[in-house]
Amino acid sequence: MVWRGKKEESMPKAPTGSAARPASSSYKEANPQLYAFLDWMAEQDPEYSQAFHKYTAIATGEGQALAVKYREMVMSALLVFMGRREGAEAHLKRAIEHGATKRELFEAGQAAGVPGGGITVGLWMQILTQLDREGAFKNG
Repeated sequence: MVWRGKKEESMPKAPTGSAARPASSSYKEANPQLYAFLDWMAEQDPEYSQAFHKYTAIATGEGQALAVKYREMVMSALLVFMGRREGAEAHLKRAIEHGATKRELFEAGQAAGVPGGGITVGLWMQILTQLDREGAFKNG
């Protein structure tokens, strides 16, 4: 298979150990009910589900130029803008898992508010407040 001019076997290998945990696992842990559709989708069409998982692994995984914590911030910003609190919360939790600090996420929320407006900032900060109160920030 060729992707962006690279043969599949020459693409970066996934990390091993806890860093190798698929993004879908992290999201399911963050909000099992929200991501239950992944299991249902696999029951309905295993081939499509497998392709979807492969696509999301490339988009959300390690070994790319943009670190996972930043990828998760981008996905969070889009979800917050769309008003999808549960999805944004899951992605922000994964950003924290991958080293995002409270200050980095605070500033990312500020930046998302430039194109997204006050509602975007408000929802982002509501989620961060909740995560902070839950003790999610162990790294500052």
